[in-house]
Amino acid sequence: MYTLPKIERFNQDVLSKYHIYNSVFITLPFHSIDNTGALLPLFTDICDTGFKKQETPKEIVDFFSERYLHNATEQEKIDIMFRFIQYIERQIVLFDAIEDAAFPVVNNMEGIGSLRDIKEKSDAKDNEDDLIELLENFNVRTVLTAHPTQFYPGAVLGIINDLTEAIRKNDLLDIKQLLAQLGKTPFIQKDKPSPFDEAVSLIWFLENVFYQTSGEIVQYLQKNIFNSLSIKNPLIKLGFWPGGDRDGNPFVTTEITLKVAERLRTSILKCYYIEIRNLKRKLTFSGVDTLITELEQKLYRSVFYSKGDIFITLEDFNTQLLKIKQIIIEQHQSLYLDELDALLIKLNLFGFHFATLDIRQNSKIHDAVFSDIVDHFHRIESTIFPKNYKNLSETEKISALETIKGNVDPKIFQNEITQSTLESINAIRIIQSNNGEFGANRYIISNNESALNVLETLAMFRLSNWENPSVDIVPLFESVDDLQNADVIMEKLYTNTIYAEHLKNRSNKQTIMLGFSDGTKDGGYLMANWSIYKAKEMLTEISRKYNIKVIFFDGRGGPPARGGGKTHKFYASLGPNIENNEIQVTVQGQTISSNFGTLDSCRYNLENLLSAGVSNQVFDKNQNELSISDKDILNQLANLGYDKYLSFKNHPHFIPYLEEMSTLKYYAKTNIGSRPAKRSKSAQLDFADLRAIPFVGSWSQLKQNVPGFFGVGTALKYFEDSNQWDKVQDLYDNSLFFKTLLENSMMSLAKSFFPLTAYMKKDPKFGPFWQIIYDEFLETKRLLLKIAGHKELMENYPDGKASIQIRERIVLPLLTIQQYALLRINELNKESQPDEALIKVYEKIVTRSLFGNTNASRNSA
Repeated sequence: MYTLPKIERFNQDVLSKYHIYNSVFITLPFHSIDNTGALLPLFTDICDTGFKKQETPKEIVDFFSERYLHNATEQEKIDIMFRFIQYIERQIVLFDAIEDAAFPVVNNMEGIGSLRDIKEKSDAKDNEDDLIELLENFNVRTVLTAHPTQFYPGAVLGIINDLTEAIRKNDLLDIKQLLAQLGKTPFIQKDKPSPFDEAVSLIWFLENVFYQTSGEIVQYLQKNIFNSLSIKNPLIKLGFWPGGDRDGNPFVTTEITLKVAERLRTSILKCYYIEIRNLKRKLTFSGVDTLITELEQKLYRSVFYSKGDIFITLEDFNTQLLKIKQIIIEQHQSLYLDELDALLIKLNLFGFHFATLDIRQNSKIHDAVFSDIVDHFHRIESTIFPKNYKNLSETEKISALETIKGNVDPKIFQNEITQSTLESINAIRIIQSNNGEFGANRYIISNNESALNVLETLAMFRLSNWENPSVDIVPLFESVDDLQNADVIMEKLYTNTIYAEHLKNRSNKQTIMLGFSDGTKDGGYLMANWSIYKAKEMLTEISRKYNIKVIFFDGRGGPPARGGGKTHKFYASLGPNIENNEIQVTVQGQTISSNFGTLDSCRYNLENLLSAGVSNQVFDKNQNELSISDKDILNQLANLGYDKYLSFKNHPHFIPYLEEMSTLKYYAKTNIGSRPAKRSKSAQLDFADLRAIPFVGSWSQLKQNVPGFFGVGTALKYFEDSNQWDKVQDLYDNSLFFKTLLENSMMSLAKSFFPLTAYMKKDPKFGPFWQIIYDEFLETKRLLLKIAGHKELMENYPDGKASIQIRERIVLPLLTIQQYALLRINELNKESQPDEALIKVYEKIVTRSLFGNTNASRNSA
């Protein structure tokens, strides 16, 4: 049977349905919605035409007002803008739901990157033994974080889910009701969510998506590749940050950490209980029915009647299921064996923890905490630390830490952060005793700058009466300097007696986290990505030298500027000099809902990640190795891009431009995440304190996407000007790593729209600065099209390009309104007596439109 090309499937199942269901909105019985629904397409067309004629957002809004609002007062203009925002927010939800519903039709679920593809390639190449060996040791770990790159309130997430199902069934009555519900449901959270609220939102995805999908993936492999033998290796692991990520979030307390861990355990037990209930309806045979009933009752008591008590252990649960399995095989012709195996697989994957709660804190906080601990021991005249500890060199401090152990009570410290940091160590022990070791067994040190950062953290565990902690200490290297120094730091740790002993207790495995977001913010797009690649090669080499199995954990965001984009292609492109036994990635904001929000998208993306690891290590082993000359070219490109980005970042107008012309300061007002928008409390904006999400997000709101391309054009132009273009062209044609890097940058360009801010080039203060950005955009676009041999950006991903174009058209009025509001705020502030009440109204418009624009960007992942 003939299958339509992907773009035609997209047009048929997404675009045409969007136009049909969007028209249903206008017929709904809401106050003023008919007026809004009729006026919005007119406003969109005026925006479109206006930007083509190089009009400013203010001229566009004023023209629309004159033509269609007939002498409207400022208040009437404000009213229609708010109604447009509300309407567009709901259009975005509708489009999300339609895309989700069409996902299995638009994407080939059994094509390249699928489990079926792995199986067929393995059969064709006759290397099933290699594949089985890899799958017995390989893992994919998706770590859900609550970083606020998109957060609908829970009620809206529920509507998206129900609407997706109704659209899939083409149930018009249900769709109309859900659209009506959507019209009346608030999109804005009045209060900031607590870390526990964020955890509850994300646990929904664990229960409703990851639980089923992960089990099905492993069961497919078990049946089709392992010939129904049990896979002991938990191939898919889930990680979790809300409630454990303390870095820059004062709202994460020990109480919340313990509460989230308990919620995770209750959630997985609830999933098991539901599955046992379903099994009970099928396993009605003699000798089996009583065993199943016993399990059901123990789980029921543990979930619904428990105040923290568990009436069954993981071991007992597993033993009982295996006993049932044996009886079914021996006495009941293996009836419903697949269903029972499905539960055994999930028990192996999720235990009683569901997802591992990672604890994370910043090294700067640790420095202050450790200093407080040393002062305490000096005050009580203890000999645990040398008197001059603080004045010792790093080497001397490391030596002094080798003998340190104790049993310090966190409550003896007056400093709240010292107390809570030590309490978080005790919390890990409590979680491990309740949920099993995988409940919480990783401590991440962000902004890790030295071996001492790691060893002082280990010392805190040993001072908490935990001499051999069953915890992996994970340094996170983020800045360009730290990435370049990472292998030296790790060698110091590998050769340290105490740390080597700790690693021996952890099966000689070392997890190292690498931060794409802060790396890009620090060094620009090319340098960040190339620095991480080089750091991985050097860390792999040094780890292999000391017989340590290194595991890389990538802190990625949704857009390419934060390490996102075609993630599976990135992992497939890593050569043999980078250890790749596990793929570990953070998943956040719109990436959770767009890549893992439905059973289909979750399965597709998990299979792609799994397939990337298999391709790299089984099918394409040793094929993606970069030659010395390839690395020389990448070094040159990265350094050229870095110099251009540094000169831009050091421009005197860089921070003022973000503060005065972007939405940066409005991120703190969105209530979409529990974390503050910057790390310090000072009124002065310091670049180092600026979080990567508001930084990247602010450029995205301006539709300038600087972190995803700036410096790329300049770097490529050097090779064009020096008659060495063939070198970069060959690299693009032959290196999957370089090609993926540039394709992701093309996505950033495709989501840019400079006519929106073209009015800024006339600004007396920021005009030349805007021009610097625009010139680099034009040069990058020209050269990326040249190297790809394309006439348009993303022409090799027509469905992705079409999705972006529709989303950009939906939000064009929103962006115009946002810029109009920013311009009005600047005008009002210049008046001799600014109208503070009116300024606040326009600030609210900026914040509301920011929310909608962010939600619309889900396909940046």
